[in-house]
Amino acid sequence: MASAGGGALSILEYFGGEDGNRCGYCKSDGGNVSHGMWAHSLTVQDYQDLIDRGWRRSGKYAYKPLMNETCCPQYTIRLSAPDFHPNKSHKKVLKRMQKFLQTGEVSRSTNDEISGEPMDSQAGSPISHKVCIQDKTDISAEDLKPLSTELEETEGENNKQLNVSTDKKVNEDSVESEKDAEPKTAFQSTPKPGIGADASKPPCRKAKDIRKERRLKKLQLQSSDHAISSGETVTIPNTSKPKATGSKSLEEFLIVADPENAAHRLEVRLVRSSPPSPQFKASFQESYQVYKRYQMTIHKDPPDKPSISQFTRFLCDSPLEPETRPDGLACGYGSFHQQYLLDGKIIAVGVIDILPYCVSSVYLYYDPDYSFLSLGVYSALREIAFTRELQMKAADLRYYYMGFYIHSCPKMRYKGQYRPSQLLCPESYLWVSIEKCVPLLESTKYSRFSSNHEERDKDRLTELGRVRVLHKRTVMPYSIYKKKRKGPNDETTVKQYASLVGQTCAERMLLYRS
Repeated sequence: MASAGGGALSILEYFGGEDGNRCGYCKSDGGNVSHGMWAHSLTVQDYQDLIDRGWRRSGKYAYKPLMNETCCPQYTIRLSAPDFHPNKSHKKVLKRMQKFLQTGEVSRSTNDEISGEPMDSQAGSPISHKVCIQDKTDISAEDLKPLSTELEETEGENNKQLNVSTDKKVNEDSVESEKDAEPKTAFQSTPKPGIGADASKPPCRKAKDIRKERRLKKLQLQSSDHAISSGETVTIPNTSKPKATGSKSLEEFLIVADPENAAHRLEVRLVRSSPPSPQFKASFQESYQVYKRYQMTIHKDPPDKPSISQFTRFLCDSPLEPETRPDGLACGYGSFHQQYLLDGKIIAVGVIDILPYCVSSVYLYYDPDYSFLSLGVYSALREIAFTRELQMKAADLRYYYMGFYIHSCPKMRYKGQYRPSQLLCPESYLWVSIEKCVPLLESTKYSRFSSNHEERDKDRLTELGRVRVLHKRTVMPYSIYKKKRKGPNDETTVKQYASLVGQTCAERMLLYRS
């Protein structure tokens, strides 16, 4: 991995473990406990390594929950983007958006959507000790089903994604067996024994199979015409062997079939937020107004709370040093906003970090007038597709980080439905598939996921003296700083910091000591 561009260095101030704050998930007054540090600057590689040890950022503040003490343990979750396939619930959202863009028709579904956003989490701040961290997504009733129940269900043929449908709508790829059936009553008599299928009639077939056969016949006719006119030999697909996947890719769902005649045009624009690009500056006021409306409508904030300074501090300021690499991405690495423009108007903004191995989702806000489009789910799917696009140019960048998975809060389990996903073991810092983690979390809210209890943190602190310190504008190892320092001994604090960030980051980053 190439070093950070321009010789950038990570400089942090560590604040230690906090007293408990009010939890945004279970609402306990002092149950939310975390470690915190202020990042004056942070290279993308250092932040990648930090989030792989359970850290997350809010603005320039980085925090790590005390997993075995906090009331609602927050486990880092990541998705392998190249291996992702949208499930039935995701496809509904994608099709609804496609229908709206193509025809302008608004589909307001009340059965499979629940208004509102995930509950807030909180992390400490060096100023107020209460920085609000909110996850992005719309939540459907399907998402509220316990994940452990889903994991017990068997996968359908063609590797269809596990899914639960809470409404009684008929899938578009199936038909009712009896269109003119009598209304069902609460009590029905025992049906008379039948005599079996009528051998003189063809067996019933699914509408999906009929449509597939028609498409193949059409393809055969086209191929035959082409072969006759050109004299080429054409191979006709074997109708008895369907595709292995049997479903469209995520990217196919995002393509508008007839953009020239579409009712609406949706553009997703990537702008660098730190340092702010000219496009970011030009669209700042419009973007802020969307954020203000979102906070006031969705989170019921008073008009004075979502101020410009709060918006800037929370979603625009970033400690990440921008970086470009000769063999890397054209957009570079660092902090960005993905702006969703409908007919030229910003209706949603996804705040993301592009890191060496992943796209990390920070936040999403949107115009409440367009909540019927399930923009939380839709933007997550777009960010997964964006991760896949970047991976084509940078092979190591294959993961989509969704923040924290909180099993003890049922409304925050929706992230487990984006698969294949892994959770970070809070003790060994190894990644474990979520299917193996959920049974453990069903029995206890805090759990070590690594089955081998002898497995230890491979990057644990081994040499405190090699921790890099910035003291009086001079960089030095802790062993030298310890001798020069005047005043009370701070070895306990430095040791705690180094054990939380790991030996590698402790030797690479600079711990500011006054």
